[in-house]
Amino acid sequence: MVSAVNTALPEAVAHDGYRVVIEPRGERVRVVFNGETVADSTRALLMHETRLPSAYYFPIADVRTDFLLRNEFHTHCPFKGNASYWSLKVGERAAENAVWSYEEPYDEASGIGGYIAFDWSAMDAWFLDEDVLTEQPRGDISSQENPFVKWLVEDAWKATSAADFVARLANALVAADFPVWRLRLLVRTLNPQLFANTYTWQHGVEGIEEYQATHVGLQTAEYRDSPFAPIIAGEGGIRRRLEGPSPKLDFPILEDLVAEGATDYVAMPVKFSDGLINILILTSDRPGGFATEELGQLYEVLPALGRQLEAYAQRLSSLTLLRTYLGRDAGERVMDGLVKRGDGEEVHAVVWISDLRDSTALANALSRVGYLAALNQYFDCVAGAVIDNGGEVLKFIGDAVLAIFPIDDRESPYPEACERALAAVREADQAIVGLNAERKANSEIPLSYGTGLHRGDITYGNIGTTKRLDFTVIGTAVNEVSRIESLCKILGKPVLMSSVFAKSVSSGLVSLGPHELRGISGTQEIFTLPD
Repeated sequence: MVSAVNTALPEAVAHDGYRVVIEPRGERVRVVFNGETVADSTRALLMHETRLPSAYYFPIADVRTDFLLRNEFHTHCPFKGNASYWSLKVGERAAENAVWSYEEPYDEASGIGGYIAFDWSAMDAWFLDEDVLTEQPRGDISSQENPFVKWLVEDAWKATSAADFVARLANALVAADFPVWRLRLLVRTLNPQLFANTYTWQHGVEGIEEYQATHVGLQTAEYRDSPFAPIIAGEGGIRRRLEGPSPKLDFPILEDLVAEGATDYVAMPVKFSDGLINILILTSDRPGGFATEELGQLYEVLPALGRQLEAYAQRLSSLTLLRTYLGRDAGERVMDGLVKRGDGEEVHAVVWISDLRDSTALANALSRVGYLAALNQYFDCVAGAVIDNGGEVLKFIGDAVLAIFPIDDRESPYPEACERALAAVREADQAIVGLNAERKANSEIPLSYGTGLHRGDITYGNIGTTKRLDFTVIGTAVNEVSRIESLCKILGKPVLMSSVFAKSVSSGLVSLGPHELRGISGTQEIFTLPD
């Protein structure tokens, strides 16, 4: 179940700022849960740790292991190691994660290797030589103030972003003479493309380096062979001393760090309130690496640090989700407070509607998976071109795309937004041509589409019911561009544009003459791209 008990007790690990003291107890210590004695020993060890309640650790032979059910929960201490957990079940009553053991402890806590501890508050009764213990032992073994508590209260909250938070944390570590050479924080995110953001501070390098890790990267050997993989999987943290004749270099990154002069490596899980695991990585190049009191002080405030970081992560995730599902501009407007029904503004813009042709026949000819794949390919070509050219995709309506290019310089004869919209429609057309060549080579049905572009005033904001709102555009220009797009099939052209839009771009377009728009009085000259 656990490794053999380490019977060789080390000297007490004691430091001015943070201490861990392990002492043998000669008294008989007994633990009762649901009417059964689950541990009974005269060989228990008592661990005292700075500003924490003391904990009894029992030899395996003195524990009723038949009541223990191992689970997948782990915690990490940067100087004690990874703790494995069990649930305690006696009869019909159970206590989740109430038992733990450091099966392979680090040197600072080697004396408790393989011993088993019980959650004091989860047990029914504790006895010391048959006397009831009414309070959990607590040894005050340090009165020195933790410098990071003051930083959390006075400075950490001032950070405006996760990157700023990392910069402030690094400054606090340096000010406390913490021997950090490089600090890296991996923060998970809710994003269809990105798995996490990483922020790296390094001594002597200006600024914070930011990197976005994609979901695709999780499938690479580089990730699988990294310390991140087991930590994200919930296996605890990692501590590797990189000095000496035979350091344990079981991850490729450690070999690189040794070559750069690193002496100590610590990767600690930082959990958010929902259980999401993030990672704080500390590397030192000081001879001897990190001391127990240094790691202890940081470990002591790690839960509070995680809660502050969670606020920045949640805001970023919220903004990411809003951008993903509403569009970049609309998402930011909602995040900035445009949340009530009727909130919005008048905007002058290019309005774009693109629709996949013969989608019913295509859906009938393909499997559900095949049709969804074709639909996403089409959206990649069309909506991708809009986004790449600075447009705002507002929504996908079945197999149609509604987008806008807001115009700031409406008095200009050739607004920059109109030029970007024209560039986007050309890119989308070329992308569809390339996609159909691939589909033809794979004996797949080619895709046809229609796109309409118009320019005009629109209302941009929230509409719907009080309980279900949609951030979208409405107005005459939206109705007109829909009618223009519907002419694509009649005129046999994939792209049609209004005369108002055509006059706003410098590139030559081809006139198809005046046409009536269904439901709209009069005629309008319609343009298309040159063949």
